Amino acid sequence: MRFLRFIAFAALISSALVGSMQAIAQEYPSKPVRIIVPYATGGVTDNSVRAIAEKLGVRLGQQVIVDNRPGAGGNLGTQLAAQAAPDGYTLLLGFDGNFCVSPHTFKSLPFDPIRDFAPVTKLGDATIVLVAHPSLPANTLPELIVLSKKKPGSLSFGSAGTGQTSHVVGELLNFESGIDMLHIPYKGGAPALADLIGGQIPLVMSFIAGAAPFVKQGRAKAIGVASAKRDPAMPDVPTFLEMGSKVEATSWVGILAPAKTPRSILDRLQREIAAVLQDPDVRTRYAALGMNPIGNSPDEFGAQIRADFAKWEPVVKRAKITAD
Repeated sequence: MRFLRFIAFAALISSALVGSMQAIAQEYPSKPVRIIVPYATGGVTDNSVRAIAEKLGVRLGQQVIVDNRPGAGGNLGTQLAAQAAPDGYTLLLGFDGNFCVSPHTFKSLPFDPIRDFAPVTKLGDATIVLVAHPSLPANTLPELIVLSKKKPGSLSFGSAGTGQTSHVVGELLNFESGIDMLHIPYKGGAPALADLIGGQIPLVMSFIAGAAPFVKQGRAKAIGVASAKRDPAMPDVPTFLEMGSKVEATSWVGILAPAKTPRSILDRLQREIAAVLQDPDVRTRYAALGMNPIGNSPDEFGAQIRADFAKWEPVVKRAKITAD
């Protein structure tokens, strides 16, 4: 008899919890939604969410506030989001470098990118391109590999900084091609490209948006892109895959919520964000940022996060990249 009463009580509690969660989802959102951006204003990551914030607010019926919280390489704002209530009112703009590379370069972090967050959707992918100074006697990846092997250690490549996606893609290219290009870290992609144009460095791994103008002007030449398919911004530039390499990677930004946020809220956010990403104005703004809009499901986004997390760990270890 006691067992039956226990079963009835458990069923009652379960029903109450389900009803409570459904009520929360039905009335969500009933106040402004905040998206924490763990970087300063003005960059590609920041602008990727500002491009959708107003239109997303219209669809949700509540203001969407972009809250920039830079510091500690993106870790400060990410920690704030991880510690927020899982109610859908505090979200995070995640970046693959912060989520899938930094955990391997820092000795310790105040958050776990897999355990502490619930993926909502990937906003977009940014293509990474390897560009060279026009004087470099190599126009394709195979030619670059031959050149590098003739004089081991003679070539160097710049990136936006130690542990950035552009850095680890370059190291992956080293490993997969059997070459040893020296990495030169810069404080951002712009100064790296400036030194490339000035002839101070022969190669740079760059986001396509930053490099495209110089390639069009003939002040740099594109060797190849790291994406799985050619990028519309440089349709004549082949992928590394096309040229016989196994290197394939993009840099992404996406929206995440604190872990344990109700799935119904995650799904609502994903549907509305995906719809906003189809807006012609938003797509134009993303094209200017060098980003391809995505808007995939929480499960698809989560699968990529886990795959990229596993992908970059051996690269970071082999290249001995540390950020502490």
